[in-house]
Amino acid sequence: MRLRLKLAKEPMKSPRSTPEVTTDMPAALVKLSLNEATSEPYYQQMTRQIQALIDAGELESGANLPSERDLAEALRVSRTTVKRCYDALRESDALSTHGRGGTVVKTPPRVSPSLGKLKGFTEEMRELGMTPSSQVLEHEVLQDRTVASIFQRPSSATFLKLVRLRSADGVVMTREVAWYDLTLAPNLAHWDTSGSAYDFLKNHCGVSFVSADQTVEAVMSSSQESQAFGFSAPAPCLLFKRRSYAAGKLLAEYVEGTFRGDAYAYKIQLSV
Repeated sequence: MRLRLKLAKEPMKSPRSTPEVTTDMPAALVKLSLNEATSEPYYQQMTRQIQALIDAGELESGANLPSERDLAEALRVSRTTVKRCYDALRESDALSTHGRGGTVVKTPPRVSPSLGKLKGFTEEMRELGMTPSSQVLEHEVLQDRTVASIFQRPSSATFLKLVRLRSADGVVMTREVAWYDLTLAPNLAHWDTSGSAYDFLKNHCGVSFVSADQTVEAVMSSSQESQAFGFSAPAPCLLFKRRSYAAGKLLAEYVEGTFRGDAYAYKIQLSV
């Protein structure tokens, strides 16, 4: 004799266009809008929209979200739908649960380093009392005509390309693409990427930086950067382009680092 299990389906009911906001519910949640005419499941619509509110700063770090039951009632969806949404946001590290404290919004720590002095990411984060770490995505010695023109080297010149995710206290802060001139620092080809590149250049290559030029511009995150930062959609970032020079005005390093806009606020001291 075989038994057939009948799976429970989500009740067929029309969701509210917007939730009923109560006094203990963040006002930003009034922007939630579920569309029953699309093939996208309700929980995915909720996940995408809540993540967008977090990315935009409308749901701030530490904000308490309503319980699964309360939000389900406000939106006229099943509690399972809200649970799947919250679980997805916890998995992406956007929410945390603190026992009786409920479900809380998590955002990356906000840092405010000062501009005006050339510093590596490691030094900068340590000065701010944070623990830096890196994940190497690419580490390759190669030739590149475009990069050679930046360094004003022949097209046959070789460079070290280094792509890293740089983190502070375990939170990814920047996706960095750096190029180093191996004509100027050939020993850098043997660097195992541990520690600071600046320290290795100084101690093992005899190369110290004497000046640097840096530009900052606002950009939207690329698909690679959005994935690295945990963004559900392209979000504002700061793109830093830096050229670092050794003695004799020789370009030794060219870096493009995209910093997450929700965690970085640079300080500039102005003279009067």
